Amino acid sequence: MLLGLTVRDVVLIDRLDLAFRPGLCVLTGETGAGKSILLDALGLALGKRAESGLVRVGAQQAAVSAEFSVGRNHPANGILREAGLDSSGETIVLRRSVGADGRSRVFVNDEPASVGLLRELGDSLVEIQGQFEQRGLLDPANHRMILDAFAEHGVSPDALAKAWHEWREAQQKAAEATRRLAESREAEDLLRHHLAELDSLMPVPDEEERLAARRSLLQNAERLAETLSEAMGDLGGDAGAQASLARAARRLERARERAQGLLDSAFAATERAVADLSSLREGMTARLAEFEAGAEGVEDLVRATAKARARFVAVAEAVSRARASAADRLDAGVAAELKPLRLDKARFRTVLTPLVEDDWSEHGCERVHFEVATNPGAGFGPLARIASGGELSRFMLALKLVLSGTSSVPTLIFDEVDSGIGGAVAAAVGERLQRLGTNLQVLVVTHSPQVAARGAYHWRVAKSLAARETVTRVEELDEETRQEEIARMLSGRNITVEARAAAASLIAGGRA
Repeated sequence: MLLGLTVRDVVLIDRLDLAFRPGLCVLTGETGAGKSILLDALGLALGKRAESGLVRVGAQQAAVSAEFSVGRNHPANGILREAGLDSSGETIVLRRSVGADGRSRVFVNDEPASVGLLRELGDSLVEIQGQFEQRGLLDPANHRMILDAFAEHGVSPDALAKAWHEWREAQQKAAEATRRLAESREAEDLLRHHLAELDSLMPVPDEEERLAARRSLLQNAERLAETLSEAMGDLGGDAGAQASLARAARRLERARERAQGLLDSAFAATERAVADLSSLREGMTARLAEFEAGAEGVEDLVRATAKARARFVAVAEAVSRARASAADRLDAGVAAELKPLRLDKARFRTVLTPLVEDDWSEHGCERVHFEVATNPGAGFGPLARIASGGELSRFMLALKLVLSGTSSVPTLIFDEVDSGIGGAVAAAVGERLQRLGTNLQVLVVTHSPQVAARGAYHWRVAKSLAARETVTRVEELDEETRQEEIARMLSGRNITVEARAAAASLIAGGRA
């Protein structure tokens, strides 16, 4: 709820401090008095576009501060937490200044902040319904959330989102496993061929010893023959036989030692080769086993994906049924409000458009949007495009009445809701605004005495001359001054006795 608004040097407002209350709060005043300036000032604090033209002539900057009370579970506290700001208090203060050069500064609870954060907080705290307002109910992006808040869900939208994410996660796992398996299939045939070649190279029992002996024999045959030849020469030479035999023995011993060394090296090399081949073969065998297990794993993941999809579809169908039921109730509720608001020829409908599976999302299997048709035989279309300014405000009023128990936005502002109407229709608008004010804080800028008489609190906006310049003043009215203001709205500048009596009657009727 908006607790207070402080304005400094905005267009015709030099200094203004307002304290607001719950219920229906009305602001009245003559055309050009500055009512729109007051809304522009509030819009500045809510994150709307800042322009240097808002700065009062002669001032260095314009500044606006708006204080709101919020419950601990209000969405604004979550926005503060995400921004790293303190969310433990029961009030939120939005403050903004704009200089004559157009530069803007933003503070949230006296902490510097961005305009984006200010706008996000403002949208969660105040909803403005006017001829050119395109947020809130007029934004189709919000229609699904509005309908879900109104629906009586047996399965919550949060459960729907959870089922969706579980399905998507299962899909991604199955797709990744399938991709890896496809890559493995391409290498499987080559791997089996290599494994067959390795099997042909693996030694048989005692093959290592035979290969080593043969290799040693072949390598040393020539050397042994040479050594024996030399030994035979020594025996047949001029030297003594004993010395020759000794030399021959030494040569044979050296040859034997060399042969033994070569044989040992051959054994070691063979053992290493056998170990390497065995390890390579084991690795290839294990890889082939992974291929086979991978195929089974993909099948398991595909089955898990199908189950997750079935769970999502079941939850989505339950949510869709709740939305369809809520759409019927919403349409009927709005239709009941349109006739007294002089929109009896208009029609309102909630459209649920089924989506193809590729367009399903965490929000379900249909798109939700509101449409209106204002004349018999006319086609339906978006609220903002089909309805005129006055009609649009009354459509918004009818919608808000039906949805009043579901909105998390505590403050509603209606601008020009009484445009082009009077008499019984204006009285019907006032009665509905008063009824809406029992659940929410409602601020309405009005030219209708029937609407103004329904207010729980009343402020008058007027121009005055101060220090040789025109300024806008806002005064809260008491019982007497309120009656006088409503009498002025009824009769104009020349307030008659009859106008005062009619004003008293309207005020009394508003309290009944």
